[in-house]
Amino acid sequence: MKLVIMEPLGVEQNKLLSMAQAVLPQDIEITYYDTRVLDTDTLISRGRDADILAVSNLPLNGDVINGCKNLKLLAVAFTGVDHIALDVCRQRGITVCNCAGYSTAAVADLVFGMVVALYRNLIACNEAVRRQGTKDGLIGFELEEKTFGIIGTGAIGLRVASIAQAFGCRVLAYSRTQKNVPGVTYTDLETLLKTSDIVSLHTPLTPETRGLIGAKELASMKPSAILINTARGPVVDSAALADALNSGKIAGAGIDVFEMEPPVPEDHPLLNAKNLIATPHVAFATKEALVKRAAIVFDNIDRWLKGTPANVI
Repeated sequence: MKLVIMEPLGVEQNKLLSMAQAVLPQDIEITYYDTRVLDTDTLISRGRDADILAVSNLPLNGDVINGCKNLKLLAVAFTGVDHIALDVCRQRGITVCNCAGYSTAAVADLVFGMVVALYRNLIACNEAVRRQGTKDGLIGFELEEKTFGIIGTGAIGLRVASIAQAFGCRVLAYSRTQKNVPGVTYTDLETLLKTSDIVSLHTPLTPETRGLIGAKELASMKPSAILINTARGPVVDSAALADALNSGKIAGAGIDVFEMEPPVPEDHPLLNAKNLIATPHVAFATKEALVKRAAIVFDNIDRWLKGTPANVI
């Protein structure tokens, strides 16, 4: 049985391989690649003989999956799997497992980093101090008593809700599945957008959520509201958001995800929008989260080998 780790997983190589060897049977042959490549031919070459592939957010199209003739398990070191040709995996009977839960704390942390940075003008304050300026024009807002709207109440959305309550916020939620969570009031999307001071997105990318937040939805938000997207880039219409920011329809945005993986083109509309904090798809990436993720990957593989697969998509 051969396992190929197709790209670096954010954990130092020796530590990563030690984690794998501590969990997996000794007869598993492990090949590790410490570079990330995107071209189809090279990916097929790397995975051609693998029974098991491990990837994070490396796109695997149908040609790559079909080129890996022995593939039986795809262990995705990520929560979302919209970068994987799942239809081809299903056609071939390939099991796909993800790593749900590894980045719950990390993503929620970044949400509030962005919210506080926007509410308290942290970037502008830093610049003011460095040019011998003062707080003039930089007076911000408190989170206490603000209405915090959460779209998508999976594990990350619920952790965000809990932290928002600790800040003293009223929490509204809109989600496909409603849960009985103390202090969280479910409502329709229109009401959430019209009412919330902060809107934070935590939905997967599906045909239903693609373009969920467009010009119409942004126009219904408060002019003082801010939008945070640490979910998936295409959930938001980037051009519409840039227009909303530049025209003052909303007050600010924190964006960690785009239509593509970084590097983001310099002419991307959001990079020229007012009052926007952009980060390079880093919400999930803390030292702790990446170790948690690797542990889940190898546990998923071990469970599959034992005939009790977990985290199956």
